[in-house]
Amino acid sequence: QSTWGENIREFSVQHRPRHQMVATGIAVGKNKGHVTTKRELAPRPASRKGRKSKHTTFVRKLVREVTGYTPYEKRCMELLKIGKEKRVLRFLNDRLGSIRRAKAKREELSEIVRTLRFAK
Repeated sequence: QSTWGENIREFSVQHRPRHQMVATGIAVGKNKGHVTTKRELAPRPASRKGRKSKHTTFVRKLVREVTGYTPYEKRCMELLKIGKEKRVLRFLNDRLGSIRRAKAKREELSEIVRTLRFAK
């Protein structure tokens, strides 16, 4: 009888070998199997996931220009102006739900504050 914590490897993602073994044509052993040549496959549409296209970048920029900033973003920008970096991070973490998203948003907003300073 074991607990979930002890058998964590059973539930985790399958580990792949660091380098691909080459088949030998023998039916047994580590490198068992038919000797085959690897086919060069065309890239799948899913491999583009996450990349920004010119069109979406343009549309998002336009929407941001028209709609402006949300109240929480405005508050964060005010805090960034007076140098409260850590407070902004904690505030964004509460609003956005994860530290990664909070850090990304803080960078985005601090860049905006920086450009506004240079514009003046």
